[in-house]
Amino acid sequence: MKINACIYLLVILLAMTGLACQITSFPNVSATQSPSPSVPTQTATPLLPQPVKPGISNPEEPVFITGEIPYTSPFFVNSISQPFVLLEDEAGFVQRDPYFVFPLPGQAIGPVKIDSDNQLTYMLALPALPQGTFVDVDNDGSVDQGVQIFAIAYWSNIWGDPFLEQRDGTGWSTAYTSAIVDPENDDEIIGGTLMLWAPDDQQKFPTGFGADGKLFTSDDPVAPVQPGYSLADINQEPFRIYKEAQPVINLNEGAIAVNDYSQLSYSEAFQALFDKASREYPFTAEKNIDWTSLEGEFLPRFKAARSDEDFYRALRDFSLRIPDGHVNLSFDADIFYEQFGGSFGLVLAELSDGRIIVTQVIADTEGMKAGIKPGAEILTWNGKPVGEAIKDVTPVLGPYSADHTRRLEQVNSLTRVPPQTDITIGFINPGSAQETIASLTAQIEYDSLFKTIPSFNQDELALPIEANILDESRLGYIRISTFSDDYHLMANLWQRYLQGLLDEDISGLIIDLRANNGGSLGIALDFAGYFFNAEFELYRTNYYNENTHQFEPDEYPARVRPGPLIYDAPIAVLVSPNCVSACEGFAHALQQQDRAIIIGHYPTAGAFGEIGRGQYKLPGDITIQFPTGRSETLDGELLIEGSGVALDITVPVTLESALGSFDAILEAAVKALLESIE
Repeated sequence: MKINACIYLLVILLAMTGLACQITSFPNVSATQSPSPSVPTQTATPLLPQPVKPGISNPEEPVFITGEIPYTSPFFVNSISQPFVLLEDEAGFVQRDPYFVFPLPGQAIGPVKIDSDNQLTYMLALPALPQGTFVDVDNDGSVDQGVQIFAIAYWSNIWGDPFLEQRDGTGWSTAYTSAIVDPENDDEIIGGTLMLWAPDDQQKFPTGFGADGKLFTSDDPVAPVQPGYSLADINQEPFRIYKEAQPVINLNEGAIAVNDYSQLSYSEAFQALFDKASREYPFTAEKNIDWTSLEGEFLPRFKAARSDEDFYRALRDFSLRIPDGHVNLSFDADIFYEQFGGSFGLVLAELSDGRIIVTQVIADTEGMKAGIKPGAEILTWNGKPVGEAIKDVTPVLGPYSADHTRRLEQVNSLTRVPPQTDITIGFINPGSAQETIASLTAQIEYDSLFKTIPSFNQDELALPIEANILDESRLGYIRISTFSDDYHLMANLWQRYLQGLLDEDISGLIIDLRANNGGSLGIALDFAGYFFNAEFELYRTNYYNENTHQFEPDEYPARVRPGPLIYDAPIAVLVSPNCVSACEGFAHALQQQDRAIIIGHYPTAGAFGEIGRGQYKLPGDITIQFPTGRSETLDGELLIEGSGVALDITVPVTLESALGSFDAILEAAVKALLESIE
């Protein structure tokens, strides 16, 4: 029983862990640099490039490219429903233009093959006359037609047809590309392989980075190139410019690759993790984290570790000292069983008046045998007033970013103890005035835990987005359970539902985010664009820069851009502490310009660190993640982290609503929307 139950728990908890995330942009992770006055100019793309001269009939002329697409990021798999590789026009990088839109005529794409082990390979047949953007990079002081420059980049189809549009991404790829990009230096291309196409033998291409260390700037040394396609290996100087008929070019995962310390000793792995994570952690000051003290306290434990279990226990204790909902450690079923595998079949809730009540009693458990009924008020727990007992609880699935989230999880975790633990409970059943004292022994039981996690109580075959029209009010209702699923499927569902609301002339919409554990913030902000008529800037993200040793903001803030159709009727958004990360970003976006009413019992989770770069693999097949990105308002104030998205309407938790007699938050939303429509 222990083994089967723990394996089942392991599977679903690991599934949940991957959802609590914020990924700014994925999979290409477009750059956001400022324009540079020293870069070459681009010229318009002719739809019929000049004919290549006869000498191009070279048997080594590149015609077909293959390669592997290695990945380690746990979030990558959400992008592989409709994947492809693109002969990506690098005019955006040449111009340092993060908003460069890849021209449709130039989008030559190729298939990606996914084998049974989820290993990816690609194939790309090169067009005879590429339709990319000509850029003049020869630095000779005169205007020339120039060359077309490309990288091989992995993409997946999210919006619309199989080709890229502006919502899919702009600029240039910084992940899963044949180029190597430096995130510490404005995402400059610093290595890898590029392709170029010259219309004749009068063009030149850089052979090095020049004195400024940057590619495609005015100090680059240049040399003539042959007409047609050539490959540029820029991992060495001078660059190797060559032709090869069927080159094999593997793509580079970039900065979002997992930091792999799994081959180090326990103490070495912890030290490597600690050095990097503590340096890059973006909320040290706000959370008063004393990294020096933590290192002094925990390093001896890792040096003394003699087994994977020792290592894991030390890691768990260390992670719980960082009050951040994005500090997620992989799950160990045996240790969980040892610490929390026992319970009593009771599901608890805290009412707004401070009472702790039992909302559900699982059949054939110790709680039911003791005569505890739904609606019972818990007065004491092992001889302590229940409120004091809750304060001492270590939440089962912690840590947490916000006090209100931690408190809720302490209530949920009060009943989780080692199997065979004996406790006494003082309670009053509904309809009784007499306190009952019961002695209970914890049995192996997980159903009561699953009842406290909303995402586990949904239909296993449910779509990530579902919608309907509420019968009596005729208001629209859309539930978004995640922003971490098949991105193309989610985009199609979203646009279909919004179009349906417009077709039916629905006068108000309720968006339910109460069980949404996050995912891609890029997708979330694209969704938000369907409710705004004009583009606006939302926030900036700061990352630690290894070169300057300080946190630096992206020069270009995150934006909300209008979608292809706009729903402009009133909106109510339902939230809870189970709305995490990208979910919070979506709710925050809809709160702008008073566009939506945010309603719930509590604010959102308050966990808004960006974690795409903060993945670690450690000895014993253990993984952990730390946030690396810090989001701030345009005025430089910390955004969401530690507080959550504030409510416009706070709905009290009453006995009736806690017992599920009615959905108090939904009813409040219906009432508020109907009043706003009137």
